[in-house]
Amino acid sequence: MRKLIIPVVAISLLATSCVSKKKYVELENQLIDTKGNLQKTTIEKEALENKFATIEKRVAKYNEKINSLTSDNASLQNENDVKLDMVGNTAVISNNTKELMMKTLAKVDPSELAKAKTLKDSLNLAISYNLKNKINTADLYGSNDVNIDIDQTVVMISVSDKLLFNTASYRVKNQAYDLIEKLATIIKSEPSMDVMIEGHTDSRTISNATVQDNWDLSVKRATSIVRLLENKYNIDGSRLIAAGRGSTMPLVENNSNENRAKNRRTRIVILPNLDKFFALLAEEEVLD
Repeated sequence: MRKLIIPVVAISLLATSCVSKKKYVELENQLIDTKGNLQKTTIEKEALENKFATIEKRVAKYNEKINSLTSDNASLQNENDVKLDMVGNTAVISNNTKELMMKTLAKVDPSELAKAKTLKDSLNLAISYNLKNKINTADLYGSNDVNIDIDQTVVMISVSDKLLFNTASYRVKNQAYDLIEKLATIIKSEPSMDVMIEGHTDSRTISNATVQDNWDLSVKRATSIVRLLENKYNIDGSRLIAAGRGSTMPLVENNSNENRAKNRRTRIVILPNLDKFFALLAEEEVLD
């Protein structure tokens, strides 16, 4: 009986040993598989992270483009507001300017407005309307030696040289200061206008210690007036232009003393600066 038990136990132990080794091998294989799967998962995770990072970059770029397009749209809108239209062959106005011009034209007499056939006509009419309402030249009337003409967008004031200068001189007379002060007041009343001072002479030749010829005299007379307007009456120098015409633009033939006296003159030409002019109109609209 004892002999029978021993083999049975041995067989049982052997069977148990065999099962454990098999299980070990199986577990070892599972471990290897798990490590392989983990490595594969790690690689896939890194790939997914890289893909996600790429997608994030694309999203950021798209957002940037969207923001850029939004900005461009706002910029295009602004550009459209200042889109330029030709006036004649040289001048241009923006849509904003045109809108302000239309508001001014709404105040113009309908019979005058009916004469404006083109954009240039309308612009001239708008500027002329504002000039006539803002520039007061009443104090300068009443003298045969001062002539005032408002031609559409330009105010021209001609002053005989005998009111301003002695013969062949470019030094302004003391008596002329009252007149120049009135001119300065007119110029200051419309800061959107630039001013050109033109010196004109008759055709007689001139040459002395201080003046070379009529060109020289006309330029020096214009410059003398410009200096007074800037230094004494505080007109911004950037608005002033000094020009000498010599004897090249006579009003009448230089064939008599009377006619030559008419040709000796200083002309103040008040010119519209369109940018300044309509910028000030815009400010007035805001204030209103």
